[in-house]
Amino acid sequence: MMTLTEAQINEIAEELECGSKCYVHKKTKELVFVPDTLRNPDIDTDGWIEEIEKIEDNFFDYFEIEPPESRDSFRIMEEFTETLDDSNSLKNMLYEALSRGKPFRNFKNIIDNSGEYRQKWFAFERQWLKEWVREKIEHMNFDDK
Repeated sequence: MMTLTEAQINEIAEELECGSKCYVHKKTKELVFVPDTLRNPDIDTDGWIEEIEKIEDNFFDYFEIEPPESRDSFRIMEEFTETLDDSNSLKNMLYEALSRGKPFRNFKNIIDNSGEYRQKWFAFERQWLKEWVREKIEHMNFDDK
């Protein structure tokens, strides 16, 4: 089983975080990123015409690495909250935010105003996404011939 480089894994995680669709060529392991128009229907795709055509014309030559679903994103927020010390009032605030309506917005509002924990959240989320990518590529069968 062949894997991608750490740099490729990082790049895929970054692009998923930015809302891109990520494709990996089965033989060359070339990465191709295009805007996810299903999640962002108003996005202008003019700057990605070459990449979009490359994927459309050779679709079966690529694996797609799908972004986490909303339930996975919720799980990331829960797992981050669990890493906080029980005496930290932020932990209770985040649990409360996740238990109410609009948990994504509530969590984001609290994290955005949490000082040093904002950066800790971003680092945690990035690491989680890299593990997500690693898990996805473990199931890919690259043609190493």
